[in-house]
Amino acid sequence: MLIKEADDKSRRLKLLEDLQQSPWLDARQKDWLHDELWRLRTGIQGEKDAAYYINADYGHSPHWAVLHDLRIEVDGEVAQIDHLLLSRTLIFLLETKSFNGNLSINAHGEFTVTYPASRKSLGIASPLEQSRRHEKVLRKLLDRLDIRSRTGSPMEMHHVVLLHPRVIIQRPSSKAFDTRNIIKADNLRAWYDQFVEQEIGFIKTFTTLANIRSQDTVRAWAEKLKRQHRPADPLSLPDFMQPSAPSEAAPAPAPRRASPARAAAPLPPSAAGPDLCATCGTALPPRVADYCRSHAEQFGGQLYCRLHQNPACAPSARPVAHAPRTSSAAATAAPPVCATCGATLSPRVADFCRKRPDRFGGQLYCMAHQATAG
Repeated sequence: MLIKEADDKSRRLKLLEDLQQSPWLDARQKDWLHDELWRLRTGIQGEKDAAYYINADYGHSPHWAVLHDLRIEVDGEVAQIDHLLLSRTLIFLLETKSFNGNLSINAHGEFTVTYPASRKSLGIASPLEQSRRHEKVLRKLLDRLDIRSRTGSPMEMHHVVLLHPRVIIQRPSSKAFDTRNIIKADNLRAWYDQFVEQEIGFIKTFTTLANIRSQDTVRAWAEKLKRQHRPADPLSLPDFMQPSAPSEAAPAPAPRRASPARAAAPLPPSAAGPDLCATCGTALPPRVADYCRSHAEQFGGQLYCRLHQNPACAPSARPVAHAPRTSSAAATAAPPVCATCGATLSPRVADFCRKRPDRFGGQLYCMAHQATAG
């Protein structure tokens, strides 16, 4: 039975894609952004591919509950479990890894990915050890939720690493390091039939004795776990991704003329509360607010979050709110603008918003701000 699908990561993806357009990124920030986008895109696709096989084999089973993309927090510890299979007695933690190369594992349990196109090799952290760390957090949560086996003992857990079906796996001797739990995603059912039933003899007995009550119990447990899901903030960024002054090697864009209504001296820190972005109202870190104050001519004396420091969202790109109107006819003829950044909208974009008042509340937004407005 399928209990939880993977979270929608489109907001996170859009944020990172929008940040690529910022003129204020230094070399380190560009590298991080490039790598983070690559990890996010490949991770989304890898988890989607693995979920297809998991759902096909277990999504309709009355004896198994399936939860995708489960993130839990216990006592300050976080576990991000790609896929979880839950039965009346067993739990499988499935860790998905997406590689554009081939995997080799040595006798010490060390993992290396080789990329055929570049012939480069890169050592990676052990996904098995990563899954075992998740187990520790999950066990604390199960204990608090009073989720136990039929006998009252802790649930038995197993770890499986799922790889893309096209990945080539080079394994060490099974006596040196057991890699039977590292499989291709499309081989999950065969692995279960050939390995798990041989290692855990009571599985067949469990399946035979399963009844309506046990099925209801499994569903109730899975729903409990689903309610403990704590999704990560899709808009969070590390501290070093905050804006900094352009380097000498990459001169800043020519300063823009601030609108008369916004020309002002640098703003002092607010004593009444946190500094807020003039566009979206987000609370600003001190470093970001100080940056805007030291570039008062650039931003018209206003404070903006990192995203809205983009030239397209700068003060000069927004119309003056109290600009005099010559007549109602002139106002009618004025081009439509985005309700967030004031950018002029094309007729096609404006019509798209007008036809969806339930989504945009009767306002008009540019393509960059339709996602946040929605």
